[in-house]
Amino acid sequence: MNDAILSNPKAPRVKRVAALVRKKERQAQGRFLVEGPQAVRELLAHRPQLAETVYATMGAEHWQFELDRLASESGVRLERVTDGVLSAMSETVHPQGVVAVARCWETPVADAVRGARLVVVMHEVRDPGNAGAVLRAADAAGADAVVFAGESIDPFHPKVVRSTTGSLFHLPVSVAATLEQATVAARSAGLTVLAADVRGADLLEARAEGVLARPVAWVFGNEARGLDEGERALADRSLKLPVYGAAESLNLATAASVLVYETAFAQRAAR
Repeated sequence: MNDAILSNPKAPRVKRVAALVRKKERQAQGRFLVEGPQAVRELLAHRPQLAETVYATMGAEHWQFELDRLASESGVRLERVTDGVLSAMSETVHPQGVVAVARCWETPVADAVRGARLVVVMHEVRDPGNAGAVLRAADAAGADAVVFAGESIDPFHPKVVRSTTGSLFHLPVSVAATLEQATVAARSAGLTVLAADVRGADLLEARAEGVLARPVAWVFGNEARGLDEGERALADRSLKLPVYGAAESLNLATAASVLVYETAFAQRAAR
């Protein structure tokens, strides 16, 4: 730990960290921003090799002692900063006392899906809150990998990282240039590719047939338009989640959570 307190919000180092809110800068630096004690703790506990520097304010919150310990055990540089510096670094209006800079990583899609039983593919998903929530649900359901396909939001976007609450560091996350690349890799790994779509067949019928008990890759489309005909054709089957009430539909994150958990239940029951 550096004993000096970083106090100048306009210091070049502070500006480099603050610039990571922009995708162009993340790509140029090969780094991304991790904000908040929960996300930083999961980074240090599960992917310490990616952590470059932790910046924390002085304080006596219980999480600060834990983060100090994890950073020390992992050999990660810990810098003390003023509230003003942390505010300058952070994207959030009210930062929670700590941010970290971590190195971006790439897991090739073929490597991520190899040997998997449950994979989530997001295609053209643009909202960072949705993307983070789906990734978090996939992690909770025990999925083996998450793939961001096509023009989906950058998985290292600060809002995506925050909304995963650390799940980003728990499982392989890949970026596929196209949906076809993702589905070909999944099928080559022995996964049945299922498209979530309101025009698909009934989920309960597929469940009764044992489809969900097999190794599965779920494809979820754009929040506004879903999947078009050509994109649905890349899947082995299209399935819809029944709506029994008067709601027109479920939002992406909710529907994905239900479908991923239904698949996890079926796979565990089959074992």
